[in-house]
Amino acid sequence: MSLWENIQADIESATGVTAGLDQHGSVGGGCINQAARIRYGDTSYFVKLNSASGHDMFAAEAQGLGELSRCKALKIPAPVCVGSDNQSAWLVMEDLALGGHGSAVALGEGLASMHRITRDRYGWDIDNTIGSTLQENAWADNWIDFWRERRLGFQLELAGRHGAGSGLMSKGELLLEDFPALFDGHIPEASLLHGDLWSGNQAYTVTGEPAIYDPAVYYGDREADIAMTELFGGFGRDFYNAYNNAWPMDTGYAVRKTLYNLYHILNHYNMFGGGYGSQAQRMIESLLSELR
Repeated sequence: MSLWENIQADIESATGVTAGLDQHGSVGGGCINQAARIRYGDTSYFVKLNSASGHDMFAAEAQGLGELSRCKALKIPAPVCVGSDNQSAWLVMEDLALGGHGSAVALGEGLASMHRITRDRYGWDIDNTIGSTLQENAWADNWIDFWRERRLGFQLELAGRHGAGSGLMSKGELLLEDFPALFDGHIPEASLLHGDLWSGNQAYTVTGEPAIYDPAVYYGDREADIAMTELFGGFGRDFYNAYNNAWPMDTGYAVRKTLYNLYHILNHYNMFGGGYGSQAQRMIESLLSELR
């Protein structure tokens, strides 16, 4: 069968509905996956596509969407099915009908509500991906150990394999040793995190509901999500005011946000190379200066 015949069969199996499938055409915006909007009978679905090796990535994303759906204050696309054939993998999910205008206040309050969903340990049940990079989520009792081993240490080791300069690597090793001082008195709750919360992974539905999608879910310091909203901009003052009114940020966040965003800049270096390496080194130097 063709790709779309396989997808049609998967939707039928998942929903119990037999209908025809109309492919609406590709949807732009992603740098890792292709995307399309389709109509199956009377229902519109959003489909993400990758090579067959992307099956596990999509399965983890579907599980992450299910985890985020525990928060009722934000709109999360419901996963429908994940499948693959010899050439392609796909994730079919609810089409949220995005493109409306909504309240940044509702988004900020909704995210604070999501972060109130907690576990008693840091990590998640399965590994997933951040962009196209493996994200290790094995459970840990200590947040500093988790961030050192599963996040910064992992990305620095990968950067070394990708030929990062000696300056970045040596200073990165110093940071791995010294960064716990940035957490003086800060023991975060293990909050449900989106994990990749930049402005491109947030929008409003046509009815104005705040929506988030394309997650890299785990449980950790809520500051990591808020930090990423600042990395590339686009959320606005009303969002931050609403979030802080619902759950004020802790002392020290202004410095720790650089530590949390370093993870994403290192990941961008590991995926794309270029100037992200020098940006990561500057961030490391800034953090080290706070520790002297």
